[in-house]
Amino acid sequence: MTASAHIDSFARDRLPPQASSPEFVYELPQLHFPERLNCAAELLDRAVDERGWGARTALLSPTAGLSYAALRDRVDRIARVLTEDMGAVPGNRVLLRGCNTPTLAAIWLAVQKAGCIAVTTMPLLRAKELAEIIAKAQITHAFCEIALAAEFDVARARCPVLREVMGFDDNPEKSALATRLAGKAAGFAAVATAADDIALIAFTSGTTGVPKGALHSHRDIMAICACFPRSILEAGPDDLFCGPSPLAFTFGLGGLLLFPLALGAAALLLPQPAPESLLGIIAARRVTTLFATPTFYRQMLPLAGGHDLSSLRRCVSAGEPLPASTFAQWREATGITLIDGIGSTEMLHIFISARAAEMRPGATGKPIPGYRAAVLDAAGRAVPPGVVGRLAVKGPTGCRYLDDPRQQAYVQDGWNITGDAYWIDEDGYFHFAARTDDLIISAGCNIGGPEVEEALLSHPAVAECGVVGVADAERGQALKACVVTRPGVTANEALARELQDHVKSLLAPFKVPRAIEFRSALPRTETGKLQRFRLREAMTTT
Repeated sequence: MTASAHIDSFARDRLPPQASSPEFVYELPQLHFPERLNCAAELLDRAVDERGWGARTALLSPTAGLSYAALRDRVDRIARVLTEDMGAVPGNRVLLRGCNTPTLAAIWLAVQKAGCIAVTTMPLLRAKELAEIIAKAQITHAFCEIALAAEFDVARARCPVLREVMGFDDNPEKSALATRLAGKAAGFAAVATAADDIALIAFTSGTTGVPKGALHSHRDIMAICACFPRSILEAGPDDLFCGPSPLAFTFGLGGLLLFPLALGAAALLLPQPAPESLLGIIAARRVTTLFATPTFYRQMLPLAGGHDLSSLRRCVSAGEPLPASTFAQWREATGITLIDGIGSTEMLHIFISARAAEMRPGATGKPIPGYRAAVLDAAGRAVPPGVVGRLAVKGPTGCRYLDDPRQQAYVQDGWNITGDAYWIDEDGYFHFAARTDDLIISAGCNIGGPEVEEALLSHPAVAECGVVGVADAERGQALKACVVTRPGVTANEALARELQDHVKSLLAPFKVPRAIEFRSALPRTETGKLQRFRLREAMTTT
């Protein structure tokens, strides 16, 4: 391993032991990176100095924009504030709290250029959650958007390890950071980090209730830029990227910052857009490339007809399983085939997908170039086509939890065991069955909740749903569906029976929910993922 540039060795000292580390695969030529690698220098300095992209637009907000050259200048000045005024040294952890704006993106890049470690947090996290992250990662420095300071200030009071805090706002005249930047000289020499130096700690979004910190290096960041956008996305420098996912969500970080910069394209960053406002912005700003979760696509569907979406060239879906009904309805409404994909915080970004022309309804895709994937049984043996098993992945990125005993469960024999149950068809396409902890065993039959959810979502009365197993004396578990109806639909016993009959017409009888509970909303993470464990927690014996 190349000597680290980190003066603060906290992250390196808490990497998993070699025995429980994943096997990294660097088979593609574009994955052969130099031993010294700083992702901010790679994405910005080379863009301006070597690729001649200085005058190109890099980042946009609804009211302003930054060229690649202007973005680099802002990043360099922020890096000076971080190191000269806030005293940060390479390896320090820096918390970022803010909505998606060019300023937040510039801070993230400055943290990388200074050789520190970015810990970007979801805007809606409360003080307790923030304090847990600060304590776990021993965060010493932070940038907090002024509008989000209330919960952060409560967390800060509980965390003496957090020494230096800088407030910011996307309005260049409103914040302490803006005042400091005005007095800083231009230029900042990127720290010569090792390719394996940790660049970010991404905390999982809480679908299982207990977030974990996933460590990723400068090499990891550049590896995902060399894989998915190059092999699947088919985008270029004339594209404009946009989407609702926070930069704290690695799906959003890749799709709304890293990939556009790697391609010489532009990204339009929006602070927490609603479906209606996002559709309007796509039409007005002529967005070409959209990254969103299946839930967000479903929310946009009934509104899409009122907007000119002709500028869209590609739409990417990830973060949760894409129902075949959403896939079909989006194509019918827009003429665009959704590019589905599965990634994870632990793997940093998407590792199974397919180009739009090769997508199949109901299938996630195939391992993207640079990654390998298999479906394994409990003993670690590959299962035949059509048999559900554990999804296992390896490639240029992999799981390295921050000082967490759950590492041994995620990495086995070099494979990353993602916690997803999948099966492979005869053509090599991977199909999602369920999260392995969401498999429902009823009367000896394995049932994937998402399959039943897909059937329910195909009924015109259903807007959202979640299916879980509840304790049942006779069957061990019985299926229960929590359903959110579309506006104007009356939720009653008659509709419940109609939904059960609808599922029975599509699936085997043992997959029909024995109980249906109507709700006004379902518990979701800030990234849109359904929290089935919260549904299970609320259930009582059927």
